[in-house]
Amino acid sequence: MDRSKFVAVLTGAIAILISIVYLLIVQLLDLRGEMIPAPVDLSIVLLTIPFS
Repeated sequence: MDRSKFVAVLTGAIAILISIVYLLIVQLLDLRGEMIPAPVDLSIVLLTIPFS
């Protein structure tokens, strides 16, 4: 096998390995459950309302 073909096969194998690792990480993060938004800080809203 010449050098250019070896580099091509090696690059493809690395790309496939990275994609599999990425999919595994996404699956692990997805198992944590539904994403809940952060609580809203209402103190900023209260400070902008003028007291009359």
